[in-house]
Amino acid sequence: MSILGWIVFGFIVGLIARAIMPGKDALGLIGTTALGVVGALLAGWIGQASGWYQADEGAGFISATIGAVVVLAIYYAITGRRRRRLGSTTGSRDQDRRVA
Repeated sequence: MSILGWIVFGFIVGLIARAIMPGKDALGLIGTTALGVVGALLAGWIGQASGWYQADEGAGFISATIGAVVVLAIYYAITGRRRRRLGSTTGSRDQDRRVA
């Protein structure tokens, strides 16, 4: 598959993964495409390691989407903790300003 094909495939897979996973994210066009491509690479790597695919085969559409959902869940786990920690401190400051 050419580079342009990987980009289009990654974008479509990334869009579907974002539609499946609930939550807000700040991924734009490039982030969504990278999500799909990384998900497809992850699914292909796991598929080859478990014997589902040969060495020269890539992941299929469904497994690439599942891989992208896994990558997105990891992204939410990493950024969600950071947002909660920052959100709790700024939220109390805003509340203190309203009281004062």
